[in-house]
Amino acid sequence: MMDSLDPRHVVVIGGGLAGLAAAVWLAEAGERVTLLERRGRLGGRTQAMRVAGVDDLADNGQHVVANGYRSLWRYLDSVGTREHLEFPGAGSLRWPGGRTVMLHTRGFRAWRTLLGAHPDAGPLDRLRALRATLRLVRQALRQPADLAGLTTEQWFQRVGMPAKAREALWDWLALGIAAEPVDRESAKVFADVLATGIRIGIRDREAVTIGYPTVDLDTLYVSGAEEVFRRHGVEVRHRAVARRIVVTEGRATGVLLADGSVVAADAVVCAVPNSAIGGLLDELPEHPEIYAAADKLGVTPIVSTNLYLDRPLRTKSAMEALIGGTGVIDEVFDRQRMHGRTPDGAWLYCLTTSGAYTQIHKSNEEIVAEQMALIRRYYPEAADAEVVAGHVVKMPKATFSQVVGTDDLRPGQRTSVPNLVLAGDWTRTDWSATMESAAQSAERAVAALLELPTGQGK
Repeated sequence: MMDSLDPRHVVVIGGGLAGLAAAVWLAEAGERVTLLERRGRLGGRTQAMRVAGVDDLADNGQHVVANGYRSLWRYLDSVGTREHLEFPGAGSLRWPGGRTVMLHTRGFRAWRTLLGAHPDAGPLDRLRALRATLRLVRQALRQPADLAGLTTEQWFQRVGMPAKAREALWDWLALGIAAEPVDRESAKVFADVLATGIRIGIRDREAVTIGYPTVDLDTLYVSGAEEVFRRHGVEVRHRAVARRIVVTEGRATGVLLADGSVVAADAVVCAVPNSAIGGLLDELPEHPEIYAAADKLGVTPIVSTNLYLDRPLRTKSAMEALIGGTGVIDEVFDRQRMHGRTPDGAWLYCLTTSGAYTQIHKSNEEIVAEQMALIRRYYPEAADAEVVAGHVVKMPKATFSQVVGTDDLRPGQRTSVPNLVLAGDWTRTDWSATMESAAQSAERAVAALLELPTGQGK
């Protein structure tokens, strides 16, 4: 490891979560860090924004987290915001007309969730769900050779998962994990995450549960990192567009910017999304393979809608899944419950549409109208509700795509140039496209650099 009295200069490209985590941990390790961000603010796809008309701070998309996210916990501990997470142990499923079932993830009641939380599920449905779930778990841990060629829907059909159990749990869970409908999603991607969750549960002797932030995303992920940067002297350069990583005699020596200048470096962390990697690695010998993988991984769109209504919807929990919505399963998040928000005449509900291939092309006005129509189908209280403000965030490149044929494309963090590493949720980790994947990739990238012998790269 490098002597702390003679630190390397490490340049981190990208100010999303992976780049933030890498910069924080390198700075904590005593390295001199410069962070290059092409935009005017940090956070990448994780940020808050002020909504005009209601003077409120909303997120660009509602995040949920799992209690097995160990790398993310390390990052939040480093930036001092881990206390801003809550794990309620239950959410709710809602059907048209307002029928609701609680979705428990802890204790004995979690078994009812696994056996099919559908309100119309009878004893035979639950028995079939139990048998199918056991097959699913067994095949996730010992995966069939052909699993990579199946969609998650085909896998569910193979194990005999009943329709009611799929509707109430499994289709919703699979969509949440990979942001793709089950008829497109890779079964292996879902199986890998399921296996990771099972192993974590066995290790920690606790079921993996879902939680949420109690603060905005800037406060959770960005503000604390900026304080770490000030404390350790990290240089953050906004509007710095990286064009190419310079490699000289087998080592990374700098980053060429769009203005023609070069930022000299002893090591480089490239922490950009797969959609932005093109050109940066041209001097890396294996760049054709990495570019091809990045292109094949593609992108998945997500649309988030922040609806400010003139009355409460009387949700049963902070997180509610709308079953059988507009072709995908929508999530409704009650920010009053989550953040202790005082409505002051405008109740905020955040709706997330994953795999929003159709919705992404509609106008903001069309999306707000569509989402309000959806809300009125599910919440009787919304029949006469008026929209105080509608705030739509379209993310056409929200995550890399996790459809059939993509499971083995993700590159590792190490490259053939030892002092050039990759980070980002699209690189190879134990998780799908999650904040944990971004943090874990940064952790592995930083570890690879810190393992280099003293003087490496100088």
